Amino acid sequence: MKHYKYTIIAFFAIVIIGTPWLITTYPRSMVFINKAFDSIEDNFAAVFFRESITISQLQNKYDAVSKKYPKVRIMIVPGHEPDFGGTEFGDLKERDMTVDLAKQLEVFFKNNSHYEVIIARDQTAWNPDLKKYFDEHWDAISAFVKENKNEMVRLVNGGSVTKVTDGMYHNAAPQNVALRLYGINKWNNENNIDIAIHVHFNDYPRKNPSVAGKYSGLSIYVPEKQYSNSTTTRAIADTVFKRLSKYNPISNLPKETDGIIEEQELIAIGSYNTLDAPSMLIEYGYIYEPQFADKNVRDSTFRDLAFQTYLGIQDFFGSGNDVSLTYDTLMLPYKWENNINRNTIDKNPVLALQSALILEGLYPPIEKNKNDCPRTGKFGPCTIQALSNFQKKYGINGENEMVGEQTKKILNEKYSGFLN
Repeated sequence: MKHYKYTIIAFFAIVIIGTPWLITTYPRSMVFINKAFDSIEDNFAAVFFRESITISQLQNKYDAVSKKYPKVRIMIVPGHEPDFGGTEFGDLKERDMTVDLAKQLEVFFKNNSHYEVIIARDQTAWNPDLKKYFDEHWDAISAFVKENKNEMVRLVNGGSVTKVTDGMYHNAAPQNVALRLYGINKWNNENNIDIAIHVHFNDYPRKNPSVAGKYSGLSIYVPEKQYSNSTTTRAIADTVFKRLSKYNPISNLPKETDGIIEEQELIAIGSYNTLDAPSMLIEYGYIYEPQFADKNVRDSTFRDLAFQTYLGIQDFFGSGNDVSLTYDTLMLPYKWENNINRNTIDKNPVLALQSALILEGLYPPIEKNKNDCPRTGKFGPCTIQALSNFQKKYGINGENEMVGEQTKKILNEKYSGFLN
C-alpha cells in the first residue's frame, strides 16, 4: 500500500555525502539532522495516511458509469464467520441474521445499474473468490498486517500519529478470524472496491445474557479521522445514518449515543490503516430487541433497514430522491382493511400504523423516544397514545384504543397510496 524507498534512499545519500561536513560542524549539523528526521517522519505519516479516494472522485465515478466506465463496486460483509462467532440470544444467531439482512441489501444494489455488488459470504461458506484468496495468500496477508502495524506503531511512537483509545468494549477476534478480516481489506484494495459495508447486530456484557438488556438502537462505526479512508467514509455514513435514524432508534449505550463513532482498532473499517475504500460497520440494533424476535416482523424490519441503507448510499451520490416510490419506508403504502386493537394478532398493519404515525410526527408520543417505542408491530402503550393523538388531530371520536372505521378512512386516504 505505502512505499517509502525513494525517500529513504535520498535521505541516506544526503547523509553519506554530508558526513565530512557533519564531522567539522557538529553542533550546527545536529540541529539540521534533527530537523531532517522530523521532516522525514512527517513525510512518512503524510504518505501512510494519504487520502485514498475523495468524496468528489467517488461521486464522479457513480456519475460516469457506462459501458465504457466501470460500475461502483460494493462489498457487503455479513459479520462473523459462516459457521461460528457473533452474539446469540435465544434461537437468534447474529451470524445468520447478518446474512439475511445483507442479502436484502444486495438485492437493492443489484437492481441499480450503477453498482456491482459482491457479498462476502452466505450462511455456509465464504465467497469462492475470497476463499481462494485466503488459501493462496495467507502468508502475504500476515505480512501485510505486520507491515502496516509496525508502521503505525512507529509513527505513533514518533509523535506523527495520535493513538486514540475510546474505551469502547469490543470482542477480540481469534487470530485466524482477524487475518481473514484483514484479508478482506487487502482483497478490497487489490480489486478496486469502492465502498465496504459490514453488517452487524449489537450486544453487551451483562450478568444474565439470556435476558434482554437495557440498551437498544443502531450505531455506525467509521475510521478515525487520521485514517486514509476516513473523510469519504464519514460523508457516506452521515447520509446513511440520517435515513436509518428517521424510523429507528439510535443506540443509547454510553459513547454510542452520537450514532456515528470513529474507531482506530476495528479491523473491518481499516485498523492500522489497512483499507483504501470507504468502509463502515453498521450495528443495526441489539439482538434482543423485540422487532428482531418475531420472524414476520423481523423479515419486514430487515428489508426496511436494507432499504434505508440503500437510500442513504443513494443520497451520498445525489440520487436518493430518484427512487420512484411514494414513501421512504417499505412499511408503506398499506391499506388497512380490518380494525386494530390490543387483540390484533397480525403485526404488519401495526408496523404500517407506527410508520404512518412517525410521518405524522406523533410517534413516539411526547416524552418518549424511539428507544422507548421502536417499530415492533406491537399494539402497546406507545402506539395507543400516538394513535389517540392522531385521532384528536383529525377529529375522530368513539374509537379509543383502536383503529376503527373512521381512523381507517383517514389512514387509507393518506397512506395507502396507489393501493386505494
